[in-house]
Amino acid sequence: MTPAELQRELASGKLRPAYLLAGTEALLRDDASRAIAEAVLADGPRDFNFDRIDGVTCTEAQLLDAVRSLPVLAERRLVVLREPAGKGRGPKTLGEGIAAAVEELRESSSAVLVVTASTIDKRSKWVKAFREPAALVVCDPPKGLRLIVAFLKQEAERRQISLQPGAAEALADAVGPQLLMLRQELEKAALHAGPGRPVSRHDVIAVASDAVDEPIWDLTDAIGEGRTPDALAILGRLLESGAPPPVLLGSLASHFRKLARLRSGAAVPGHPFVVRKLESQAQRYPPGRLVACLHAIHGVDEALKGQGSLPVDIALERLVMGLQAPRSGARSEP
Repeated sequence: MTPAELQRELASGKLRPAYLLAGTEALLRDDASRAIAEAVLADGPRDFNFDRIDGVTCTEAQLLDAVRSLPVLAERRLVVLREPAGKGRGPKTLGEGIAAAVEELRESSSAVLVVTASTIDKRSKWVKAFREPAALVVCDPPKGLRLIVAFLKQEAERRQISLQPGAAEALADAVGPQLLMLRQELEKAALHAGPGRPVSRHDVIAVASDAVDEPIWDLTDAIGEGRTPDALAILGRLLESGAPPPVLLGSLASHFRKLARLRSGAAVPGHPFVVRKLESQAQRYPPGRLVACLHAIHGVDEALKGQGSLPVDIALERLVMGLQAPRSGARSEP
């Protein structure tokens, strides 16, 4: 099941006994969990009917106690288990406890279980337990321009924002599969267009240029010119000022996608001065190097979403050092 299909089910009034929200896109998992909570806890007191459990410390006994508790002044309780570790802490593993809880809830309508996980093993018994009438909701980021555009159009419809032809495509091309940034830039484009007016491609170009290009010009200039110490210093200042790592990665991904397009002979939208600066940077990289840079950015993004072992700042520092333009005759890849 996709997040969009889940939203349609909930809007029709259908509730399942258990949901597994699994995938690397935290925004989709959070949106889905929030929508289920609103459907389950519509009118009842949340303080008595909502348990949020950490999967790292939870035991199977605690989980089963939570789903077996009766609701207070409401039809159902909601139990949300985050990132189950699945490590044994008794006669059964937590994974077996999840499977048992899902089976019990098939026969009971007093609670709804929601399990959120960035990664899963579909061969696991507890994952297989989320069959009908339970559901597995796949929360992976959209891949490819078509799916990113579809996400934007759904977001626009949900926010009652009218889009002119080409606007969604322009924003998807500028930002890429960074869903939080896409949502933020869509709202900014609507404000730029004005109340009651449809968002045009020109509105998108105006706000996306400010959001994606200008704040990191110093960083990308330092990277492209091989000034590694300067690039690391600028990155440090951006992080200290509160710039979210996913937004920084999205900005770098968008920037290098534009360089790759220009290096292949394609055009990119933007102010002539901005385009000329991009063209100058693109010439510093062989085409294959730009592709390798994009793979490196994507790899760090996946690692951060999957809660990699490296601290975020160290992962970003290593990425920035690997993205610098090669010196004359160099052939290294990130």
